[in-house]
Amino acid sequence: MESRAKLLGHPIHPMLIPFPLGLLGTAVLFDLIDLIGGGWYSLSRAAFYMIAAGIIAGLLAAVFGAIDWFVIPSDTRAKRIATLHGLGNVVIVVLFAIAWLVRNDDPPKDASGLPIVLEVIGLLLALVTGWLGGELVDRLGMGVDPGANLNSPSSLSDLPAREGVTTIRSVP
Repeated sequence: MESRAKLLGHPIHPMLIPFPLGLLGTAVLFDLIDLIGGGWYSLSRAAFYMIAAGIIAGLLAAVFGAIDWFVIPSDTRAKRIATLHGLGNVVIVVLFAIAWLVRNDDPPKDASGLPIVLEVIGLLLALVTGWLGGELVDRLGMGVDPGANLNSPSSLSDLPAREGVTTIRSVP
């Protein structure tokens, strides 16, 4: 099933998900290094700002994921998996938002206690929701162009036929 929101012929949602995953995952790593090693205040401070950026990126990715979710036929395995994927990702953003708010001082507190527990749970849940996203694409063909094959032409090859380049287009 083809994605509804595309940029230059490619689905937007998969383009955006590396940002929250990378930012939030690296923030957890930085906070764990600070927690275990101690004295790495610069890593903890960087993690604090990475969480804020990861939350914003996650919300942006969610907008385009929701656009695709609305066109999945009801009563299908894909709709059930996509619902779990989306709801799980909302929980992840909420967990990181709480962790961020708990440490929101000037300068931000180190992640220990509740914030680090929430971050680690969020990261572990991201592994599950990432697997669900992979299931949607790899097993159920969500977001895959109907003409995809090993010798498909570039998605840019039909741009002149579209009467100019549109930044986002919806597939009817």
